[in-house]
Amino acid sequence: MSAGNSAEDSRAVYPEAQETDSVHDPAQSWNALTIGAYTKLNDIRDPTMSGYEPVAPRNGLSPFSTTSNEWEDRWPIKPELVLEGGNLAKDANGFQTVSDDLSLLSTYYDPQRAHFYPFCMTSAATAQAAWMAAQIHVRYPEFWPETVRGLMVHSANWTDTLKAQFCDSENKASYKHLLRTCGYGVPSLEKALFSASNRLTMISQAEIQPFDKKDGGGYRTLDMHLYELPWPKDVLQAMPPHADVKIRVTLSYFIEPSPGEVGWKDRYRYASHGLRFDLNSPTETRDQFKRRINQAARDEENGHPGTNSPSGHWVLGQARDKGSIHSDIWKGSAAELAESNLIAISPLVGWWRERPHKGKWNRKTRYALIISIETPETEVDIYTPVSVQLQAPVSIGISI
Repeated sequence: MSAGNSAEDSRAVYPEAQETDSVHDPAQSWNALTIGAYTKLNDIRDPTMSGYEPVAPRNGLSPFSTTSNEWEDRWPIKPELVLEGGNLAKDANGFQTVSDDLSLLSTYYDPQRAHFYPFCMTSAATAQAAWMAAQIHVRYPEFWPETVRGLMVHSANWTDTLKAQFCDSENKASYKHLLRTCGYGVPSLEKALFSASNRLTMISQAEIQPFDKKDGGGYRTLDMHLYELPWPKDVLQAMPPHADVKIRVTLSYFIEPSPGEVGWKDRYRYASHGLRFDLNSPTETRDQFKRRINQAARDEENGHPGTNSPSGHWVLGQARDKGSIHSDIWKGSAAELAESNLIAISPLVGWWRERPHKGKWNRKTRYALIISIETPETEVDIYTPVSVQLQAPVSIGISI
C-alpha cells in the first residue's frame, strides 16, 4: 500500500518537511506493507533544464515520501520499506519541478495516445514492491503471505545516505528516528530469494494459540514457542574470538483489528493479539531464558512494562516492537553467537483475550519467523554444516 505523497507546498524544505508529513490514510493499516520512497536518480541530462539540480542526493529519501515521525509511539512503524520513487529538480531560485530524467519509465494507460510515460512518487515505489512480492510468491508458492511480507522486510537495508540523513549516532533513539522515516530500508530481491555460503537463512511457518481459559475462571496467555537454532558451533568457535557476526530476526503475522470504534482507549483494544521474539544472551542457560520470558509474560498480563531483554547486542531494541511485523539485527562475536542459540516467540495480550464475549479467546494465529546469520569472511562456510545437520527431519518448535 502506498504511503502517500508529501504536500507540494512543503517539498521545498527538504528533508525536514518529509520528516513531519505523515503517512496518509489508510496506509496506517497494521497488516498492510506500507511503501515509501527513496531515490537513486540524480542525473539531469535534459538540455531544457540547464541550471537545475536534484533536490535529494543519490540513495537519499525521495522528496515525495511521507513518514510516521509525528505519530504516537504505540502506532506501527510506517512505511516499512522504501523503493525508487523518483526525485525533483530545482532551479537557482528554489523552484521545484518534476523531470523525466528523475522519474521512472512506465507504460501509458491509453496506448492509442502514447506508449510510455514518466512515473514517480510513492505509487511507483509501491508498484515495484508488488512486483517483488509476486516474484517471491512465484519462486516459493508454499510460502504464506505472512512469509512473503516478512522476507521483503528481512531483505531490506538502509543506504549509507539514508543513515547519514536520519541517524546521527549509533544509539537506539537515532535508529528509531531512521526507522520512523524510512522503515527498514530498501529491500533486495536477491537477498529475499537466495543465500550465500557465508549467509544462512532459516524460515519457520507456524501456528500458535495465544490465549486460553483458566481452570478457575478468567483467561490467560497460553503458548510460547521455543526454537533451538542449529548453529554450527564448531565453525563459529573456530573463528577468531572477536570476529563479528550478525543475526537478523524478522517476525511477521497478521492481527485482527478490533470490532467497533473503540480505537486506542487502552493498549489492548485495537489488535487481537501481539507476538514478540527474543534471543537468549550468551550467559543465559536454557532454563534461565525460559524463566525470563515467562516472567515478562506474567508482568505484561498484570499491566507491568515487563522484563526487558538484554539490548546491548540489538540495533533497534524495543523500537522494533510496534505493529505486526518486527525485525532487528543482533551484532556480536562468533564466540557469543555460539552460545546464543535459543529464540522464543511469545504472545502479548489483545482483545481476543480481553473481550471474551466476542468468542475469539481460543483462536489460533499464524506467523512466519525468519532468521539469518551472516559472517564477514566469505571463506567461512556456515551453510553446508547446517544443511547437512538438517537432512534428518527434526521439529525445533516447542509449545510450552
